[in-house]
Amino acid sequence: MGEVRPIVHVGDPVLHRPCEPVTRFGEELAALVEDMFASMYAAEGVGLAANQIGVPLRVFVYDCPDADGVRHKGVVANPVLEPPGLGERRLDTGDEGCLSVPGQYAPLPRPDTATVHGFDAAGEPVTVTGTGLLARCLQHESDHLDGRLYLDRLPAKRRKQVLAAYQAAQSAIADNSSL
Repeated sequence: MGEVRPIVHVGDPVLHRPCEPVTRFGEELAALVEDMFASMYAAEGVGLAANQIGVPLRVFVYDCPDADGVRHKGVVANPVLEPPGLGERRLDTGDEGCLSVPGQYAPLPRPDTATVHGFDAAGEPVTVTGTGLLARCLQHESDHLDGRLYLDRLPAKRRKQVLAAYQAAQSAIADNSSL
């Protein structure tokens, strides 16, 4: 069982830079992955990238259902996102949120199917294909590792609204904790 680490929030530089490739697979990476799962579960998320706990490595974990409600759990290091083929692309226009922007959601069109190729925690090749929430998760976490938040994909006006709501919520939390 891993250690729960604090989730880094929007504005922290580690979220806004591309992460470094994983070059060593072993006990250290396995321990990081356990901490990532523990942190994701504690925050009630379905996916978590390493930079969301302050570690700038290209690795993410996930535990979420696909479009059929089947739960998938795993880890992908050094993911390469494969876009759907031209005739296969359909958009899911659902809401998206992020543990690094707590409490905020916005509609964000993404392909309804996604595939990532990478490596598991032991360095073995893996390919994960997902539909529904799993597809969104694979794309969202891959974006994190490239230094991009879902906010960066929103139209400017909507992005400003979400950030303003986030900042107001954070101020309210700070005000309540100082009472």
